[in-house]
Amino acid sequence: MYRSVFRTAILSLVFILLALLATGCGETPATTEPATAPVPATATVAEPTSTPQEEPATVQPIEGPDRNPAEDTVLSSFMTADFSGPGTCVLCHEGLRDEERTDVSLTTAWRSTMMAKAAKDPVWQANVSSVVSRFPMLQAVIEKKCVSCHMPMARTQAEVEGQTVAAQGDGFFDPAHPLHEAGIEGVSCTLCHQISDAGLGTMESFTGGYSVDTSTEPPFRQAFGPYEEPFGRPMQMHTGFEPVYGAQTEESELCATCHNLYTPYVDAEGNVLGEFPEQTPYTEWEHSGFGGTMPCQGCHMPKATGGVVISLMPGRLAPREPFFQHWFVGGNALMLRILADWGGELEVTADAAHFDATLARVLDQIGGRTAGLKVEGLALEDGILTASLKVTTMTGHKFPTGFPARRAWLHVTVTDGAGEVIWESGARNADGSISGNAADGDPAAFEPHYDVITQPDQVQIYESIMGDHVGQVTYTLLRAAQYLKDNRVLPAGADKATLPADIAVYGEAAGDANFSGGSDLVKYRLEVRDATGPFTVSAELLYEPLSYRFVADMLADGTELTERFGGYYRETDRAPLVVTAVEPVTVK
Repeated sequence: MYRSVFRTAILSLVFILLALLATGCGETPATTEPATAPVPATATVAEPTSTPQEEPATVQPIEGPDRNPAEDTVLSSFMTADFSGPGTCVLCHEGLRDEERTDVSLTTAWRSTMMAKAAKDPVWQANVSSVVSRFPMLQAVIEKKCVSCHMPMARTQAEVEGQTVAAQGDGFFDPAHPLHEAGIEGVSCTLCHQISDAGLGTMESFTGGYSVDTSTEPPFRQAFGPYEEPFGRPMQMHTGFEPVYGAQTEESELCATCHNLYTPYVDAEGNVLGEFPEQTPYTEWEHSGFGGTMPCQGCHMPKATGGVVISLMPGRLAPREPFFQHWFVGGNALMLRILADWGGELEVTADAAHFDATLARVLDQIGGRTAGLKVEGLALEDGILTASLKVTTMTGHKFPTGFPARRAWLHVTVTDGAGEVIWESGARNADGSISGNAADGDPAAFEPHYDVITQPDQVQIYESIMGDHVGQVTYTLLRAAQYLKDNRVLPAGADKATLPADIAVYGEAAGDANFSGGSDLVKYRLEVRDATGPFTVSAELLYEPLSYRFVADMLADGTELTERFGGYYRETDRAPLVVTAVEPVTVK
């Protein structure tokens, strides 16, 4: 506490001194542009005035029972000894435009992403409460592990000040906690931009092992960025942070600090037995054709068109490029809808326009730059219809990747000459289950990987299924000791035979010669001799971030937070996203 008070006093003095030296913020001013009027510190954040290029025209505005009104979406400007809220950055980094006059403002794009809502994510909060309810004796271990990446500013500040790191009860979830604002702001500006290059890319840096130098005081707290020789005085004056060049901001190793995550696993009595690779997209990327050539930022922070003047103040700044847009786009449309619809309850600081823009980017990413599907062969002979479908990935990591509740699957239908469906695999039921999926019918079972499918109750599902230390299926992360199945489609360039154990292929896919780096070929062989053709085959690849069985398992705990999430989940559009589809093809 004393350090925080001292920092505030020092910062005020620094502001006065620096005000005598400079007015403005950014890099070295140019002299070719007129000055831009400063935005008052109390100004309401402007909404985006344009949408990204090539966004799907069919995206509908999000509507919900508890929309967060625009006047309640001002970003937090909290200040601790080592971090400050994103509202501090709005003053200079809102209202930015690229050469095509597209709004590329940093906080506008970031504020409705899953990065921004990492701590407000209700399924994450629910899962924390679920696991703690099953192993209450390990609550401190569980919560410290989880908040390291979901509430990183609060966790780091608490450790520096010798406070207890906790989430539930009177921990960071509690609005009365002095670090609640720092925690609930998730993965924010002054977290990522303070991570140094120390140890990046090593095992020690994974699982929230990022390094932030908390020994400095304003105005010399370093904020790393991708541009050399920034003009630092104005930013120091307004925020206490000194902008410096940091090559790590353009490298995948920075992202790996939280997106390569290892979690402890325990036996039924709660004894810790080892660590489990919960998600490892960085390692997957390293062993792909993208490793070392296309970093995470290339897809998840796409470059703006041309140069961008990166700050509103001072005027007459020269454009900088490349400019990485803070989209952080993934595939979690479901959670974006929940966050938008119940924003008032979840302390969300983004409005409908922000969420609509991010949702459009998600649909464009999933539906345009994730995977392809085509019919490799189609034949009808002696009443046997055969069709070969090939899935190819465009991602630099496995698809799906991330938390092991994600799944993608092939939905295939065959119609007869009258247009009636005579065969179907992978139909999604109204309750969210997949027809024929063994896991959705039996929590102890799971659907195997297939090379050849002959029956409608066989479904090709690309997923990871966790097992405990004795080989039983589990949906409790703390019990996960191994993968019983992992047939997520490998990125191009990955060699299945040489992948390390943490990212290896498990289950029948390991021995499937048609499952290899960048693709999977599945053959469908159906008997249609009792039907009348011509026969038409339709196929689509579907994706959802939360599997039916994972949700059902978590909701069984009945904690306050799982019940809350269950209410959101049941009232939200849970339709899977269409990754890709083939034009229906007919054979006589």
